[in-house]
Amino acid sequence: MAVLAVDPAGVKGLWLRSRASAVRDRVTAALPVARRVHPGIDDTSLFGGVDLAATLGSGQLVRSRGLLAETAPLTLTMAERCPPGLSARLSRWLDDAGPCLIALDEGAEAEESLPTALADRLGMFLDLGDLGWSETEPLVHDPQRIADARVRLLQVRLPKTALESLTSVAFAMGIASLRAPLLAMAVARALAAWRGEAVASDDTIRHAAELTLAHRGDLPQAPEDRPEDQEPPPPPPDPGEGDSEQPDDNDRIPDEVLLEAIRAALPADLLERLAAGKAARSAKGSGSGAVRKGNHRGRPLPSLPGVPGSGRRIDLVATLRAAAPWQPLRRRGPVTDRLKLEIRKSDLRLKRYQETSDRVLIFAVDASGSSAFARLAEAKGAVELLLAQAYARRDHVALVAFRGQGAELLLPPTRSLVQTKRRLASLPGGGGTPLAAGMRMAFELALQARARGMTPTVALLTDGRGNIAFDGSANREVAEADALRMARALRAAGMPGLVIDIANRPQPALRRMAEALDAPYLPLPRADAQRLSAVLQSALGG
Repeated sequence: MAVLAVDPAGVKGLWLRSRASAVRDRVTAALPVARRVHPGIDDTSLFGGVDLAATLGSGQLVRSRGLLAETAPLTLTMAERCPPGLSARLSRWLDDAGPCLIALDEGAEAEESLPTALADRLGMFLDLGDLGWSETEPLVHDPQRIADARVRLLQVRLPKTALESLTSVAFAMGIASLRAPLLAMAVARALAAWRGEAVASDDTIRHAAELTLAHRGDLPQAPEDRPEDQEPPPPPPDPGEGDSEQPDDNDRIPDEVLLEAIRAALPADLLERLAAGKAARSAKGSGSGAVRKGNHRGRPLPSLPGVPGSGRRIDLVATLRAAAPWQPLRRRGPVTDRLKLEIRKSDLRLKRYQETSDRVLIFAVDASGSSAFARLAEAKGAVELLLAQAYARRDHVALVAFRGQGAELLLPPTRSLVQTKRRLASLPGGGGTPLAAGMRMAFELALQARARGMTPTVALLTDGRGNIAFDGSANREVAEADALRMARALRAAGMPGLVIDIANRPQPALRRMAEALDAPYLPLPRADAQRLSAVLQSALGG
């Protein structure tokens, strides 16, 4: 709280993760005074524009000033629900000099979390989830001390090795963003100014690292946790002895000290919960594709009060209906034209529609080995059963077969039952198992479908015995690593999926594949077409 009070523009803000509670109220009471922003805010309120209600009332064009026109701090409520568009706008605003954002993350589950773009730009993180009321005290800062610290902030210096130390620690934690060490330096300056230090001390540097780096990356294993047979990482190469411009490292804080300080500051399982939140933006498959609410097309929904802007359109009939009962009362005021229809901001109603996107179910089918024909027969039957319902459910089906040295798209997304049967009849089998290649083609097809506004789901049917790597070599170990890498790519892109093990016995490798994909794992050693179709419908929300 002191850092935010001393230098809100330098540290850019705070990610505060906590459900609504008395403890959070105690903390937020000590935060800088800020305007509140809701995730549903429109562009007119953010950037300014025509004030429709004032324009209608006065008969003259009236423009409003947006919240982002100023650099005063903002508080984003329910930050875990922040849509991508608002996240991008606030991120661009934070990239300028001066703004400060306080994100109140009220996520109840690990997958409900602040968007990555905002988390990367906010200097500090605080989790109040395990903090009880009895463990807290009122947070009260002396205004004079804050004012003095702001004056000292301009003269505070950091050790010459501070940036190198913080950057090395960030690299060791796997933090790719260069904002992290820069924000850590800003926090260190504010802490030093608050503590009255002309040059930031080692303790101040460690404290800044705890506040800014702990939640951003993964800590390396502590020496006592490292397996006995695992060698420690090699030390970095020494700089050339003849380089006279190298800074003296005698005063540099050892990286191990900073890492241990960060590790000690972490609550239990915090990194796991944050990692789950980062992967959480993935939408799970549903029987009818993703449901989107807008104001352009789809099934009409009841209109709601609001202000037009950012593509929102006025429901004229609903607006007049809302304003009509109030006209006799409004005409009693000092109005010169008694025939004028007076419409106020509270009368405005906006159109709403609910649109359901098409779902495309991408089958990636293992067509290799001696039993391929039996497996392909079941896949053909499942695809045909799904297509029989496609017209009512708006489902599309695509088929990718992988065998030999690569994968082949046999059936682009379609709802044509005749075309599907014709393509399936010529589906070949036999050869090696290029599992990674099949997953890559399914991934590329899913990205293309998403770009066209569809909701893709990948269903992988295989016995898990991948033995052909991306480079075409018959190396089982490399092939499995390539397949796991593609599974992580699918998960990172938010592609829902399903792994169906069609081997005679459940394969542990496929279970690990499902975990990497964050998808259900279904061992079906003796699946027939009817059962496979039923399982697909159940697992994917049908």
